[in-house]
Amino acid sequence: MEKHILSLQLSHLLGEQFSREWVYNKIEIPKQPHLGDLSFPCFSLASFFKRNPKEIASQLASHLKHDLFNEVQTAGGYINIFLNQAFVTEQTMKQVLTDPSTYGNHAFGTGKTVVLDMSAPNIAKPFSMGHLRSTVIGNALSNLAEKCGYTTVKINYIGDYGTQFGKLLAAYQHWGNEEKVRENPLKELTKIYVQFHQASKDDPSLIEEGREWFKKLEQQDEEALKLWKWFKDVSLEEFDKVYELLGIEFDLTRGEAYYNDKMNKTVKLLLEKQLLEESEGAQVVRLDEEGLPPCLIQKSNGTSIYATRDLTAAIDRYQTYEFEEALYVVGHEQSLHFEQVKHVLRKLGFDWADQLKHISFGMMLKDGKKMSTRQGKTILLEEVLNEAIQQAASNIEEKNPELLNKEEIAKQVGVGAVIFHDLKHDRRNDVEFSLEDMLTFEGNTAPYLQYAYVRGRSLLEKGTFQIEETDTSLIEESSWQLVKWIRHYPETVLKANTDHDPSYVAKYLLELTKAFNKYYAETKILQGEQQNARLTLIYVFTIVLKDGLSLLGIEAPEHM
Repeated sequence: MEKHILSLQLSHLLGEQFSREWVYNKIEIPKQPHLGDLSFPCFSLASFFKRNPKEIASQLASHLKHDLFNEVQTAGGYINIFLNQAFVTEQTMKQVLTDPSTYGNHAFGTGKTVVLDMSAPNIAKPFSMGHLRSTVIGNALSNLAEKCGYTTVKINYIGDYGTQFGKLLAAYQHWGNEEKVRENPLKELTKIYVQFHQASKDDPSLIEEGREWFKKLEQQDEEALKLWKWFKDVSLEEFDKVYELLGIEFDLTRGEAYYNDKMNKTVKLLLEKQLLEESEGAQVVRLDEEGLPPCLIQKSNGTSIYATRDLTAAIDRYQTYEFEEALYVVGHEQSLHFEQVKHVLRKLGFDWADQLKHISFGMMLKDGKKMSTRQGKTILLEEVLNEAIQQAASNIEEKNPELLNKEEIAKQVGVGAVIFHDLKHDRRNDVEFSLEDMLTFEGNTAPYLQYAYVRGRSLLEKGTFQIEETDTSLIEESSWQLVKWIRHYPETVLKANTDHDPSYVAKYLLELTKAFNKYYAETKILQGEQQNARLTLIYVFTIVLKDGLSLLGIEAPEHM
């Protein structure tokens, strides 16, 4: 609120050349408390006004007045605002307490729908760490969108079609064993898939054999179809085990193959618009004007490609949901593909094509290299989650053996550790897989946040805090940094949703918790006349921390 007030006053003083939005984005939060609570740098104004930034700051500061502003100072070319701590503290706590479940909510998405294409593992392959990113980033983005009022549709668009399945079918003919596949489906199917790629290096005819099997699949060959359906069914059963551990559900699980009998309509539309051209026997849409290579629609052997299915899926999703945004939470290596899809949709005359957004993210690396099922270099997500849970259980047994519901809490802590390790990174950056880092229960980790929540709840219990007897009239210097971080929560939610990056929330929660721990260390919370006011602040802190963790898909245990 205070940033909006400051930006409104400054934009009015500066004139119509400087919009309120421009001013708002320039406002900073000083890292050092002695520099105030808000700061506005005037250096970018110097060339326009042809004056010294220090003079501009001094003149503007003299006109800034509001009940929220306790003091306005200047330092060099900065305007530093010190807020009225007692007023802001009381206002912030009342704002949270009015309706704890909605603090940080926004309403601008009301009546609008966001569709998310996320997770999307490939059938007949184990759920590897490489798919963790799309799954947890997509889930967090869905939670953020709902926090901003949107209705969300989470689609798990399973990779169940394409030439790789022709290769798998060929591999099964050579090395498949029905009994072994039934005993351990994904492990065995991955094994023969890797074997196929190793053997094809010495025998290139295997690649052509794989293409022929995929063509059989497209032509609904009975044997190919039967094997493919079997591979798909056993894969989905295995995937569900991982989703249950992660606590993630989908509104729709649909494979690429769903669009097989719907692609002809898309191809027909491309023909009607005279967009298809032949290139070396294949059918393509030229994107020369857009500075992009042609978008391949149909291969020279007559088989389809995933671009055709994605075009068809996008049209189907808009017709079904009339989405405000369609978010494709897919690795950055697919950036060209989504640019091509968007431009082809534009050429087809669909105005909503710009509402498609590729939410790219970096790779999960092992020893600095991309994980690859084809090369047999994968780390299984289910194994990592189970090991994290086991490690959490061991820690609990060591530190609090009498704890009730130990298994459930170990799951909350272990799974939370894995999710947070991913989401604390800027989504565009690569993440180096490190089980040791994920399972460190100190520092910038989920257990660090969860333990702070437990500590807060323990204080409330020891102080016999009653929600009906809240006291918002807290006046003490030591609580100010914690109050400020609580106040930043709605803005953090907005920024994370706007930029489609959950790491804003993860980093915010770390700062919020550091402020709480500092307050806890410096203040005798359960003593003195202001005990109930302090406990009210602690209660407000636990509300915000728990809600922030839930946005990331992480649970907050009451005891640890």
